[in-house]
Amino acid sequence: MAQARVCPPPTGLTYSGERFERYFFDFKKRFGITDIYSGGFYPFPDDETRWAWWARHIYYNRYIDPPKPVYKDLLALVQNKNYFVITTNVDHQFQRAGFDKKRLFYTQGDYGLFQTVSGRNGKTYDNRDWVIKAMAAQGFVPDGDGVFQVPEDRLLSMRIPSELIPRCPDDGSAVTMNLRSDDAFVEDAGWQAASANYAAFLESCKEQHVLYWEIGVGANTPIIIKYPFWALTMENPNATYACLNHNEAICPKQIEPYSICIDGDSGEVLKKLR
Repeated sequence: MAQARVCPPPTGLTYSGERFERYFFDFKKRFGITDIYSGGFYPFPDDETRWAWWARHIYYNRYIDPPKPVYKDLLALVQNKNYFVITTNVDHQFQRAGFDKKRLFYTQGDYGLFQTVSGRNGKTYDNRDWVIKAMAAQGFVPDGDGVFQVPEDRLLSMRIPSELIPRCPDDGSAVTMNLRSDDAFVEDAGWQAASANYAAFLESCKEQHVLYWEIGVGANTPIIIKYPFWALTMENPNATYACLNHNEAICPKQIEPYSICIDGDSGEVLKKLR
């Protein structure tokens, strides 16, 4: 099965609208940024401002639970089956929902990891402690559940102290997000192990009865999930391909007899399947 990050899944972790207005209102007012995704590419005036943005970007898309139970509904459907998840999402919500870490392959990185800018040392670094400090430094306050919220007076800093700018713990060099954007992306030991696990899983079910279930995969990176699932279905007479997507539930004519295409909201469909 698969989940892609072309558009945020219907879990409530949306990148625009009310959620963006609540947590990034000041960045919108000053810089004209209109959504979380595009803000990740904005040329901020200094590192203190850029990392203040990224602390919020990471925290609200990686270290909180989504308000909707989409991932938990999916887990309930597959947890007693022999499954594997390949995803281009970088929010780690599968693991937060309880999916087995050994059955997950995050191909495009993880909001929860830093790497050096060059990526030459092949290592990644957990950023949770840094994110918590950077959120507090901006004036966010934890609620009763420990989740950072905007204070009632809405007075937030859009810069972090210079000493909080993250650095590589090994050599003090500059770091960046562990997100696939160029050849410097680090495929660390964890990434390599997950890739190997996925390859072994595909090999184990090569001629078996298997469902290649694609959920929410768009057209940005079809070569990672969509096209391979089509090819695997064509190659295996015992395979079925399923596509659950809003307005993009399609398959090639060659595998139509072995396909299930559902045009709908993933959250609503998974709830009904439960």
